[in-house]
Amino acid sequence: MLKTFPIGGIHPQENKISRACRIETMPLPEVVTIPLSQHIGSPAEAVVSKGMRVLTGQLIGRSTGFVSANVHASVTGTVTAVDTFLDASGVRRTGVTIRTEPDEWAEGIVTDGRIERECSLEPAEIIARIAAAGIVGMGGATFPTHVKLSIPAGKKAEVLIINGVECEPYLTDDYRIMMERGEEVLIGARILARALGVSRILVGIENNKPDAVEALSRLAGVVAPEAEVVPLRVRYPQGSEKHLIAALTGRQVPSGGLPVDVGAVVQNVGTALAVYEAVQKHRPLIERVVTVTGPSLSRQANLRVRIGTPMARLIDYCGGLPADTGKVIAGGPMMGRAVANLEAPIVKGTSALLILPEEQSLRTSPQTCIRCGKCVSVCPMGLEPYLLSRLAEKSVWDEAEAHHVTDCIECGSCSWRCPSALPLLDRIRVGKAEVLRIIRSRKA
Repeated sequence: MLKTFPIGGIHPQENKISRACRIETMPLPEVVTIPLSQHIGSPAEAVVSKGMRVLTGQLIGRSTGFVSANVHASVTGTVTAVDTFLDASGVRRTGVTIRTEPDEWAEGIVTDGRIERECSLEPAEIIARIAAAGIVGMGGATFPTHVKLSIPAGKKAEVLIINGVECEPYLTDDYRIMMERGEEVLIGARILARALGVSRILVGIENNKPDAVEALSRLAGVVAPEAEVVPLRVRYPQGSEKHLIAALTGRQVPSGGLPVDVGAVVQNVGTALAVYEAVQKHRPLIERVVTVTGPSLSRQANLRVRIGTPMARLIDYCGGLPADTGKVIAGGPMMGRAVANLEAPIVKGTSALLILPEEQSLRTSPQTCIRCGKCVSVCPMGLEPYLLSRLAEKSVWDEAEAHHVTDCIECGSCSWRCPSALPLLDRIRVGKAEVLRIIRSRKA
């Protein structure tokens, strides 16, 4: 029997319509705007100013704390502004705008296509290179990777898990990375394992990607014999760290705990590829693969895109917005966020642009809760979504905290399953944010 996590979960329609689209390199845009905060933690501090000429891969934003990440120029060109701009949600952020010229690479970056398999660096050296390259979690969480690799005193990593699940509907960027860059992904996994001091690597891939399971299993025998590729039962949200750990190891991360509390460290396949490029090629994180997809889009694509490229340029490259467009989502339909500004830049955490027709993007009018309990049965965290939603609606924060609202992973399973079309996740997100604010102020 295929492995999976123990409770809850759903199986939404997969809609992997860009699955067969090989990765294309997107032409350089005329202008990029590179945010100084593309990660969990404190924003980077600009080290360039208007009028300066920068090279591709040059540091333009220095991390300002342990939980922070460096930011690099994704193009060569002249800095035209270090100022605020509107992000995808319509919120003002600080970024560096560069007028693009043909690439001139910063000193030390290797741009040849040769694959370098061997790494003899010490763990501290590996972590330092990853930190210098500004690598963050590429699955969407954008947690600085060097922080994940710095295991707290008193804890020990026992297994590295590479997340190739990609259970979110429509998304295919990780799948294409596994199919086209699998060798570098596995070398990156070995480097991550070396940094952690672990000898066991598990690669989790859902069994709706049998060709990826086969390809990585074959490569592992040559490149990474310590890596085991494990096919998993198709089930959303299996790509969540806690649920992938449960599926692969049977261990349960405790409430409020971290994966390392059960000896596990999880990294996305895109992160493993970025680690390979940073450690073996001295290449910082300046580009990523983005799925551009939608039922009415004239051309589906998986694009290698420089960070800072306006979202609108990707859509134009794929034929432009269809006439029936109702919503553009950054990410997938379950956990992505609606885009309010298409001139906003692609950032390190942008996995996809999903263009939904109006008929698929309209919300159904909410009805009265019928007390069916379906939201409880599908919650992968064992929570009571309707109760948490009501507590948030009534601003009963102490009760929301007592019922573990902060354990919610915001997967959207409850809203997807609710027959009354209640905005459960929307309310729970508000409650979770407020409870976390209260907890932080209490600690302060």
